[in-house]
Formats: sequence, C-alpha cells, structure tokens
Amino acid sequence: MGSGQSTPAPSPPAANMGADLKTSSDAPAKPKPCCVCLDEKAKRDECMLFSTSNNAQEECVDLVTKYKTCMAGYGFKI
Repeated sequence: MGSGQSTPAPSPPAANMGADLKTSSDAPAKPKPCCVCLDEKAKRDECMLFSTSNNAQEECVDLVTKYKTCMAGYGFKI
C-alpha cells in the first residue's frame, strides 16, 4: 500500500539565490545616528539635564557644538 508512494524530488537551487546579497566591495552602509558619537551625546545630555545655571543652552554650547561636529563627520546634519 504505502510502498507505491513516491517522495517529491527536492527543488533545484535558484540560480539567482545570492543576487540580492551585497558584497564587501560595495560602499559601506551609513551607520545609524543612535550608534555614533556616544561619548559626545552623553556629555551633552548630562550637561543639559543636570545644569544648575538658568541658561543650560549657553552653558553647554561647546558640548553641543562638539556633538554636531561629530555627527557631521558621519554625514548627519542636525
């Protein structure tokens, strides 16, 4: 009874299976903004959040500038 059944043949591999994969010779992917300039961001945030002055923006302007410069180095405009 069951010996007459055949199993389906495995399908052949697709010819373009790796066509969508990028190779290492492609241009490197742009990093996410959340993953760069972490030290600059932490120092900027700490200054802005825990500033004891009445004008935290003025007090932390150098740290904000350093963060913006760092982000611009990765191609982000903020």
